[in-house]
Amino acid sequence: MTEFVRKRVANAKNDILSGLTVALALVPEAVAFAFVAGVDPLVGLYAAFMIGLITSVFGGRPGMISGATGALAVVMVNLVAEGNAMGAEGEQLGLYYLFATVILMGIIQMLAGVFKLGKFVRLIPHPVMMGFVNGLAIVIFLSQLGMFKEFVGGEKVWMQGSELFLMLGLVGLTMLIMWGLPKIKATAKLPEALIGILVVSAIVILGKLDVATVGSFIRDGGGEGLKGGLPQFQFDIFDKVPMNLETLKFIGPYALILAAIGLIESLMTLNLIDELTETRGNSNRECLAQGGANIITGLFGGMGGCAMIGQSIINIKGGGRTRLSGIVAAVTLLMFILFASGLIEQVPIAALVGVMFMVVIGTFAWSSFRILNKIPLTDAIVLIAVSSLTVFFDLAVAVIAGVIMSALAFAWENAKKIRARKHVKEDGTKVYEIWGPLFFGSIQAFNSKFDVANDPENVEIDFIESRVSDHSALEAIFNLVGKYEEAGKKVRIKHLSEECQALMIKASPRLANVIEHDIDDPRYHVMAKAMK
Repeated sequence: MTEFVRKRVANAKNDILSGLTVALALVPEAVAFAFVAGVDPLVGLYAAFMIGLITSVFGGRPGMISGATGALAVVMVNLVAEGNAMGAEGEQLGLYYLFATVILMGIIQMLAGVFKLGKFVRLIPHPVMMGFVNGLAIVIFLSQLGMFKEFVGGEKVWMQGSELFLMLGLVGLTMLIMWGLPKIKATAKLPEALIGILVVSAIVILGKLDVATVGSFIRDGGGEGLKGGLPQFQFDIFDKVPMNLETLKFIGPYALILAAIGLIESLMTLNLIDELTETRGNSNRECLAQGGANIITGLFGGMGGCAMIGQSIINIKGGGRTRLSGIVAAVTLLMFILFASGLIEQVPIAALVGVMFMVVIGTFAWSSFRILNKIPLTDAIVLIAVSSLTVFFDLAVAVIAGVIMSALAFAWENAKKIRARKHVKEDGTKVYEIWGPLFFGSIQAFNSKFDVANDPENVEIDFIESRVSDHSALEAIFNLVGKYEEAGKKVRIKHLSEECQALMIKASPRLANVIEHDIDDPRYHVMAKAMK
């Protein structure tokens, strides 16, 4: 027990410092995603605080950071716009529809946890995981490029001249500090991201440099500043959003999409953090925590959210390993809103961009370039496709498409493995020894192995080296037996597992006469439970 406490206390410093760094990095992200969704910056900041705090305390992955994310914001923008169109001008009805949708989204996510659907993330193949990581790194990189634009005449244009060089210089300095600090033994344990932000901020403030800051970023986007109070319970939700079937039809599809995207991004990030820390999180617990956090967030005026891969990696790289780091990040963010908005608004955007660029470098799976020509072609195609789809569409589309592609490739490869070794016994019985898996993909090849018309009067089919995997396989056996019987020939089936025998006889009792039941020790086990 003493050793357990000692280790936790020893890491407390890393957790706290890492949490402070994450809190600084959360501010512009939450504000930017709020602008994307078409809502006030405080709606994004409140979401980052509430979701970050609840998932840190109750989530299934210590050290993982959650908050408002761009993947959800791009879906919310249409919801908010359509909701606003339903109400009077200036009523902001879309905001209340957003809150109701986030609550429903949370309920769906909690149901996923209750029914233990989080375990299905284990079915995501490694090429899909690598593609997701690479695609998300590219998305984070592209999102930071927008910080190199400035407002001129009411429009955003790319920086030029001295402003651009100053921005690049500050970004480069931040990255240099983060790269070089860990290499110096005396400073190896210092949080390089936080040091980089503090040093660059000091240079900008003391040197009175005219650069974009968090404050100018908020004001340019139409916000009034970072200052705000505690989140308030949104009683108006139930007054302004009618609780009827029409509302459910409107918000239901959005809630389902948001819940799917949120869970996929959260569980994929959980897997990534598991690999980085060589520990294992609880996916079902994370589903429950994410769902509960979104319900609370919707009730208290937040835009909803999920795990944030960029901030999670900042936390892990900074030494954050326990729930304390996420709690510190969330509480510090609230303190920024309540008491330190003036100081945080002075932090230069360049410093935060530099931190995120280092996250991109650390996130991207550079080894994928080295292994592309060494892995199967189908895996390489899946990796590239998932990376591209993540960039051009969204995470949910990319992962689902990647899993489908991998599953089809797996089915195709296994469909080609079905074999039939044939020989004739002394009594004239023809024996077909089946090798390989029998499932929906290999049915056609399986049927082509038999010559019903020219086979002798007695035929024996031996499945000892085969696996009967699904209902399609059982149906193929039914049909094959029927063809032999129609031709007036006797067929015997050997080495079917007990479960497979029971299923076949239940479907067609007459097959009991063609199955040999006294064969010892079948070498495979049919997936009977999945078909019941």
